[in-house]
Amino acid sequence: MSKKVLMLGNEAFARGAYEAGCKVSSAYPGTPSTEISENIIKYDEIYAEWAPNEKVAMEVVIGASMSGVRSLASMKHVGLNVAADPLFTASYIGVNGGMVIIVADDPGLYSSQNEQDTRAVARAAKIPVLEPSDSAEAKEFVKFAFDMSEKYDTPVIIRSTTRLSHSQGLVELEDRIDIEDKPYVRDVTKNVMMPGNAKGRHIVVESRERALIKDSCDFPINTVEYNDTKIGVISSGIPYHYVKEALPEASVLKLGIVNPLPRQLIEDFASKVDTLYIVEELDPIIEEQVKSWGIKAIGKEILTVQGEYSANMLKKAVKGQKLSTDNPANVPGRPPILCPGCPHRSVYSVLKKLKIHAAGDIGCYTLGAVAPLSVVDTTICMGASISSLHGMEKAKGKEYIKDWVAVIGDSTFLHTGVNSLINMVYNKATGTVMILDNSTTGMTGHQEHAATGKTLSGEATYSIDLEKLCQAIGVKNVHVIDAFDTDKLEKALKKAVGLDEITVIIAQSPCVLLDKSPVTKQYVINQDKCKKCGMCMKPGCPSITKKENGDIVINEIMCNGCGLCVEFCRFDAIDGIKVR
Repeated sequence: MSKKVLMLGNEAFARGAYEAGCKVSSAYPGTPSTEISENIIKYDEIYAEWAPNEKVAMEVVIGASMSGVRSLASMKHVGLNVAADPLFTASYIGVNGGMVIIVADDPGLYSSQNEQDTRAVARAAKIPVLEPSDSAEAKEFVKFAFDMSEKYDTPVIIRSTTRLSHSQGLVELEDRIDIEDKPYVRDVTKNVMMPGNAKGRHIVVESRERALIKDSCDFPINTVEYNDTKIGVISSGIPYHYVKEALPEASVLKLGIVNPLPRQLIEDFASKVDTLYIVEELDPIIEEQVKSWGIKAIGKEILTVQGEYSANMLKKAVKGQKLSTDNPANVPGRPPILCPGCPHRSVYSVLKKLKIHAAGDIGCYTLGAVAPLSVVDTTICMGASISSLHGMEKAKGKEYIKDWVAVIGDSTFLHTGVNSLINMVYNKATGTVMILDNSTTGMTGHQEHAATGKTLSGEATYSIDLEKLCQAIGVKNVHVIDAFDTDKLEKALKKAVGLDEITVIIAQSPCVLLDKSPVTKQYVINQDKCKKCGMCMKPGCPSITKKENGDIVINEIMCNGCGLCVEFCRFDAIDGIKVR
């Protein structure tokens, strides 16, 4: 008997994979897609893993599909870039067992370095894209996508966004479908993409796309709602809800498939409305195609290509309604900041003292770019800290990088940083690389990785030794130092940046949020000794604040006893007290 429950969009995606008979899932954590895998692991019928990066995850599910089972990869939009190499070729190969890729875009840049649109990548790869608009559809679209994948011999992308992945909706739970494994049949012309075979498969891909353009006009995931035909709107995904709120009287074509577009369905709808609007977040993917068919439509002339949409935005753009000018609540700003006791803060305080620039990477430690630490100068993508430092040295010489280091997290180092370090060794580089090893994938919510000793399911496994790995690559100078031993860090850094060879410093201390043991020591400021110089505030610990009367105090609830502030006080005005 079915029942309805509230689910996050990501929970619903996982449930859809379960109900569809999926057997293999692989992913690399990345907000806003992370919770898909964290919920899939709840279903024993699905093997689920964290891969070291999205390319590997994609290749794992391609292999599972080839063997004849249904498989799922999930990632955020920039992760799709990492996985693009196998993805584009998988489009030519097709599938045996159904293969679905869930990609979560991030309109509004809540946790990403860009706002790229997955639909544009999918168009280039000639892979169909479905876009659900709520949690119920998230579950059902996964099931539809697996059927579609097998029927049309293609991988299928499901596009999510932050708003869908992290919002809740009612989902009707149903039983898992028992899908029989498909037999593997050796087929070199289909599965081996050497040039001669790829030419033939390209013809298959184009034929598949023509079939989808025709057949998708009848897909049940597309819906037409005729109301007042003076205004017609084509939309999909989360923006559909903004359309319904802002323009309740309008006729709406809600597209469930957004690549390739169901042309005849769109043309029929457009012919029945007086004025046609196209409402889609980010790039004008639908709009440009519809206009290229000679259909008059209004879209990005009045709507932005940046960020998330809202009902108020549509009311203003389409109806010309003036929005309320009431002042918003006087809520204090909350800029992102490293947690109290974060080991990255200790490392950055040393870099700042030595006036060393840091080529940064993707992780919590990117926050070292902002005041008061202000030591991270660059952030590009996963693994780029090491490669960009290498580029600087090759462009400007060894002396130029004497006041530079690359900083990268342990998870990101294993994601793509290891390749960059290999490149440095191979091409006879110099430079200092700091691996900020906090024993987790911190930025996305503390997921395991290949050096933590645990799998996605929490089972014990071999833990990659980062020190030995760096040595095996060919780095002779590898130092493992406690991230809070600032004296040792300072000495190691001074020596490392002066060498004409590669040095790796592994600054090691677990993320403060990982340690579940009770705080046994905290710090308080002795106001009789305090000179109010503010030196203890230099590292930017959020537990230390200055009152209106000038007193500097430590919040006893936030302090976890890391002791970094003590090292900055020249007057012994900070006392440690036992709390347990």
